[in-house]
Amino acid sequence: MKKNRSLIQDRDARASGDTASGADNLNISNNLEQTLDNVTRELGFSPDLKIRKFQIGSAEPVWVAAVFMDGLINTVAVDEFVMGALFDNSADAAEGMPREPQERFQFILDRALELGETAVKDDWNDMMLSLLSGNTIILVDGCSKAIVGGTKGGEWRTVAEPSSQIVIRGPKDSFVESLITNIALIRRRIKSPKLWIEFMKIGSVTNTDVALLYMKGRADDKVVDQVRMRLKKIDIEAVLESSYIEQLIQDKVFTPFPTVYNTERPDVSAANLLEGRVVLIVDGTPFVLVVPTVLAQFLQSTDDYTQRFDSATLMRLVRYMSLIILLLGPSVYIALTTFHYEMVPTPMLISLLAQRENVPFPAAIEAMIMEAAFEILREAGIRMPRAVGQTVSIVGALILGTAVVEAGIITPVMVIVVALTGIASFAIPSYNLAVAGRIIRFGFMVAASMFGFYGITLGLIVLIAHINSLQSFGTPYLAPLSPFSIRGQKDTVIRVPMFLVSLRPNKLGYMKDDKSGKRKGTAGTGKDGQSGA
Repeated sequence: MKKNRSLIQDRDARASGDTASGADNLNISNNLEQTLDNVTRELGFSPDLKIRKFQIGSAEPVWVAAVFMDGLINTVAVDEFVMGALFDNSADAAEGMPREPQERFQFILDRALELGETAVKDDWNDMMLSLLSGNTIILVDGCSKAIVGGTKGGEWRTVAEPSSQIVIRGPKDSFVESLITNIALIRRRIKSPKLWIEFMKIGSVTNTDVALLYMKGRADDKVVDQVRMRLKKIDIEAVLESSYIEQLIQDKVFTPFPTVYNTERPDVSAANLLEGRVVLIVDGTPFVLVVPTVLAQFLQSTDDYTQRFDSATLMRLVRYMSLIILLLGPSVYIALTTFHYEMVPTPMLISLLAQRENVPFPAAIEAMIMEAAFEILREAGIRMPRAVGQTVSIVGALILGTAVVEAGIITPVMVIVVALTGIASFAIPSYNLAVAGRIIRFGFMVAASMFGFYGITLGLIVLIAHINSLQSFGTPYLAPLSPFSIRGQKDTVIRVPMFLVSLRPNKLGYMKDDKSGKRKGTAGTGKDGQSGA
């Protein structure tokens, strides 16, 4: 035990020695051993750091080192195109190896490596970032530069079906945690040179790769510039998921409504790009971000464009109705049974009063208890293992509903109302919008318990005014309903036949009048809410 403790203390002392005092001032040394020692110390003598040293040449051999991180590299590329190429070409190098260090470096770069992607780094931080990104670093003794070989790899989850955005008909692939793979999934769908991609790193510690994708000539340059500016202004240590960036670039923080759309489907992302939106892909997460967005986008599904227009329109109307039930279902019941008995048919009123005869709580308290219990069951079903999560939710709801009715705590009608509200939340395609509706309904329940339908009306006025004030990167959140566009209704609440819907918009979100009096601009929203004229 004492021996192990002394080894650990010795390691900490060495790691905090030279590099602790001058970690920010390190550079690539001409001395190969010194550079390797600095790399080892800065990484804390990490066991996944691998260093391979060997000599090239026979008459005047030169020491070369290959440095890489185990688990982050493509082992085949390292073995064949780095190590194998250096060893195979050592015989040729023995005959024509220059004597000057810089010429040796260029000789190895030109003749000894067979990698298609190579770069030269002379900055220490750039070299370390390349190493930690999965590249292989080639160091040559006597030279203060490093060769960076593109050997990124490692284990990644394979492309599989989406877990959250399920469709009946359509592509079955989804994004994964690899940035390059996700870009390739979009490239396969948009084989156009107008698909432009910009890379940047966000996070002072994690240095997370973020890709900004847009269609040149289709995306509004002002929107692209605004997205780029907001990304550059992000000052954060770590970006571990795209939600970090979503919360830092959204237009308004204090709102339950999402103003940045997220998806794990490549086809949805491709459709958004074709319609002039900007897509953000974050390395390490399968969920990409889409901006700008409108409210209608969160109520549309990919199935709307793989089915006939009449069935798609019916399903959209069902979703809008589900949103209304989610927001107002419990509050309408509270208002009817507390303030507005005259609006209930007499036979139903007699039945409701008979049910409430032995219930100790008013309707508002009933609704709060049942909604809270339903939220607990929903959360338990999500956190439980997938094999038993749904069973727990369904069985728990049945048992709980039966028990509270038989105990005389809750009326049967209240159980029906809460169950209908919960089912309505599941009919909304966007999880973020469903969560927003679940939060807002509690406000309507409080307003209904205090003022009845007057409180509900006041709440609706405040809600509509709030939604109308929202924007997403300059696009009105209620577009094309506000500002209203007749052409925009082709693909918002209803969907007209496909031949009447154009994919490409002139301007996202709203219409403008030209001098002739004709309206021009977008005509609504396309796949999953993307604008389409």
